[in-house]
Amino acid sequence: MERLRIAEPVARALAAHRPVVALETTVVTHGLPRPEGVRVARDMEAQVVAGGAIPATIGLLDGAVRVGLTPEELERLAATPDVPKVNLGNLAAVLVARGVGSTTVAATMLAAYHAGIGVFATGGIGGVHRGASETDDVSADLTALARIPVAVVCAGAKAILDLSRTVERLETLGVPVLGWRCEHFPAFWRRSSGLRVDERFDDMSRLADAVRTHVALDTGTGIVIANPVPEADELDEHTYERAMSEALEEVRAQGVGGRGVTPALLDRMQRLTGGAATRTNIALLESNARVAGELAAALIRS
Repeated sequence: MERLRIAEPVARALAAHRPVVALETTVVTHGLPRPEGVRVARDMEAQVVAGGAIPATIGLLDGAVRVGLTPEELERLAATPDVPKVNLGNLAAVLVARGVGSTTVAATMLAAYHAGIGVFATGGIGGVHRGASETDDVSADLTALARIPVAVVCAGAKAILDLSRTVERLETLGVPVLGWRCEHFPAFWRRSSGLRVDERFDDMSRLADAVRTHVALDTGTGIVIANPVPEADELDEHTYERAMSEALEEVRAQGVGGRGVTPALLDRMQRLTGGAATRTNIALLESNARVAGELAAALIRS
């Protein structure tokens, strides 16, 4: 991949066949209020290490895709105003402009794949938006999962989406959804959407074997590893339902669309829950990073 720059510690780990986990940077610039994003990004790196792997946080700086941001580079990214969310569609434009950019799930998957990293941890994937039958608003994350063979550890899809259609679309695209100690697709702030995963795994070595086998089949698709938010950190159902209803109504009334929908809804959920949604978000991000580290380590061992 042209313009890919792999940090020396990450390059050494990959050359030595040590486990590496990719991390995205929209959590730093859009997913969490400042300065929480940088702190959580560092905590996620620490959780990857605790899981037995090397973290590689990915972002755009000075016309290059940086795989393995230093603490100083992460701070620079966070301090830059109006940082664009970089997706597959605008990646080239931001690179040519030599601008700063935070990578979404799709862009992080692409960079990870070209760097030789097979496991990626995020919060929740994008998917089919509510009302997509009228707006045709479907996240590029699904396109990336359909063509980039990287395992994505996540707390399901963001609950602001149409989860039923998202799970159906994943099946259509041939993307397996493997549950880590769960039988149902997580709903981000809630542990279960009621939608079944393709298979439940309670043993990390068996999960690693399923991931390796899928990649060996050469289907070209990614894999979703569904890891529910820890039970103690789940947003209670009443608070979730009330805040979600109000947040969706506010966003509709203001006519927010496109890439602005997700950050707008996340911001409103944070406000309407008195910060509880943010606390749950942080808990699931850190949990996903730990599981991703363990998965990457298991893939190397077996």
